[in-house]
Amino acid sequence: MPNGLDIKDLELNALLEITQAINNNLAEEDLFRIYKFTLLADLKVQRLALYVKDVNWDCKVHFGTQTDWTKVFLPQFFWDLCEVRELADCDEEFQEFELAIPVTHKDRLLAVVFVGGNERSGKKSNTTFLKALTNIIIVAIENKKLARKQLQQEAYRKELEIAKKVQNFLFPKELPKTHRLKIEAVYLPHQDVGGDYYDYLAIDNDRFLVCVADVSGKGVPAALLMSNFQASLRTLVRKTQDPMEIVAELNHIITDSGNAENFITFFLGIYDFHDKSFEYVNCGHNPLYLVTAEGVQELNDGTTILGMFDPLPFLKTVRIENLTDFFFFGYTDGLTETFNAADEQYGEERLREFLEGGIPADINKLHLDIFKSLDEFRVDVPYRDDITMLSCLVKNP
Repeated sequence: MPNGLDIKDLELNALLEITQAINNNLAEEDLFRIYKFTLLADLKVQRLALYVKDVNWDCKVHFGTQTDWTKVFLPQFFWDLCEVRELADCDEEFQEFELAIPVTHKDRLLAVVFVGGNERSGKKSNTTFLKALTNIIIVAIENKKLARKQLQQEAYRKELEIAKKVQNFLFPKELPKTHRLKIEAVYLPHQDVGGDYYDYLAIDNDRFLVCVADVSGKGVPAALLMSNFQASLRTLVRKTQDPMEIVAELNHIITDSGNAENFITFFLGIYDFHDKSFEYVNCGHNPLYLVTAEGVQELNDGTTILGMFDPLPFLKTVRIENLTDFFFFGYTDGLTETFNAADEQYGEERLREFLEGGIPADINKLHLDIFKSLDEFRVDVPYRDDITMLSCLVKNP
């Protein structure tokens, strides 16, 4: 049996070896392996199982018994262990060990060491060193996890910054505010980066295009998909002004690039001042509205969501003739699907009430009134989705 001085030397050597391994920035698996061999070779521990709290309680190191402790569930009794416990027969399979030793850091239980089988680990032994050695290993690994998490968060933050910049390029920098054409838009992302998109394109002196879209999913992937969608749309509009051709090609691009995982609801409309006509196609988007002196018309016709089928089924466009003064209101479903405390949706009926009054004189005020109505409806319930509104006021003499 080693004397007290020999034991101190063994403990010191063990600490030095573990500390050197940590300083060399070894992987977690290597640290656990060194911990195991240190206990076996230097400290002569015969039986041990080390459970570590990660997402669940997992056995990271075990030796000295026939049991595969990685497959043994740690009983809930040990989850709040705060002092060394002697193990009796009532502890079932853990009776192979003599002690259960809690390993804590800042009053938080990080691990439980089950140990037994030699004099130093017996019921009367001093467990301070084993706790200290285990604590050094576990805290070092916790710090590694924290560092990785910080790196991941930093990487995500940079991705988010890039995505926000990309998304800012999606929206038109200036919208027309002339006597014959006024356009206002509001975009309220649910997260830092959302999946909504709106656009205005002047095709020539007599024609312009407006569109609203909503991509499935949120965050960086949605923003990048929408960026690709916008670039494709603008490229296509330079080649053709036929809404049917534009939509069919956009669908083909999304189907190819989205891997059947991303879908886009989309509305596209083209107005011609010379012909006084508005041609549109609604691709699975919620009903948008056209307001004239005759009343409110829902714009529903077109086809299904883009990215689901190629070719698109039942694709058609609608052409509205003899259209002079009118108001077009586009939005995404985050508006009508705003909920209140009773889990009721704001709904299309409440929205339509704002449009029943006829062509608005001030479309910016209309947006503010709708948001005020939304806030009064939801009270303290947070928005669940992005919200986009695109209003277009046309006067054609």
